[in-house]
Amino acid sequence: MVALGLDIGGTKCAVLLGKLERGRCVILQKERIATRDYPTWQLLLTDLIDRARRLLAAEKIEKTALCGIGVSCGGPLDLKNGLICSPPNLPGWDKVPIVSLLEKAFGVPVVLCNDADACAVAEWRFGAGQGCRNLIFLTFGTGMGAGLILNGALYTGGGFAGEVGHMRLAAQGPVGYGKAGSFEGFCSGGGLVKSAVYYADACRKQGMPSALYNRLSEVSAQTIAEAAAKGDAFALYIMKNCAKKLGQGLAVLIDILNPEKIIIGSIYERNQAFFAREMLPALQEETLPAALSQCEIVPAALGETIGDVAALSLVLTKEDA
Repeated sequence: MVALGLDIGGTKCAVLLGKLERGRCVILQKERIATRDYPTWQLLLTDLIDRARRLLAAEKIEKTALCGIGVSCGGPLDLKNGLICSPPNLPGWDKVPIVSLLEKAFGVPVVLCNDADACAVAEWRFGAGQGCRNLIFLTFGTGMGAGLILNGALYTGGGFAGEVGHMRLAAQGPVGYGKAGSFEGFCSGGGLVKSAVYYADACRKQGMPSALYNRLSEVSAQTIAEAAAKGDAFALYIMKNCAKKLGQGLAVLIDILNPEKIIIGSIYERNQAFFAREMLPALQEETLPAALSQCEIVPAALGETIGDVAALSLVLTKEDA
């Protein structure tokens, strides 16, 4: 089985050629491009198609040998009609008929999927979720979203399932998904930065020392995590509050869906020991004990390759699904 994958994001895109080999997803060729280098989606998609053709030629693979094309992209998406529908990080991508355009260009089936859902499929088939019938994948990167594998299948609902970042965890707090106190407002890269701004004045007045107060306009999730690791009191407060809210958010998901595993990427993956320790009290306080005992919380196993594998996994799993 050989497949093409397109990973479309607001900062960068990738076109991939991969295959199944002994139950693993092997990437044969990959090219990345900067999304903002293209003023229109038409120009970007034309270049992605051209690059895909060059990858096939480099590996001497005919289009007839392709099993399909997987497209991973941030939502909102119209899965029924194969459209990308104005994602916030892709301005101008309004009802882009990406499925029909790719089918016309290559003559093979095309599967379009929300990026969090695609990552859930990738971890389920090739990563930490192998062997599970019920799992949740959480992005915990720039934003907070979920992909749901329920009863051995990807669950998309009416196309908007898994938007867990929209859950409100507090009456007040940093804003995510346009909602104060949301899961994404506390638990995401953007949420950590917004939390630093939101809590800075109160923490400074409480006498909490920090080197971050004078450069709040420059902080990132990485600098906050690094400062916390060095003992910066304010950064530690932000990270611990994030971990507490992560535990509260996971408790809701565990009680409702009773998953075998929750797999968390990006920020959690890079700070696993800290989050696992700090979120435990909230998990134990908020979650039904029986449901918590059945759920393992682990970092994503595919690491930095997850976006690449995610797009390919949408079509490389059909044969053995």
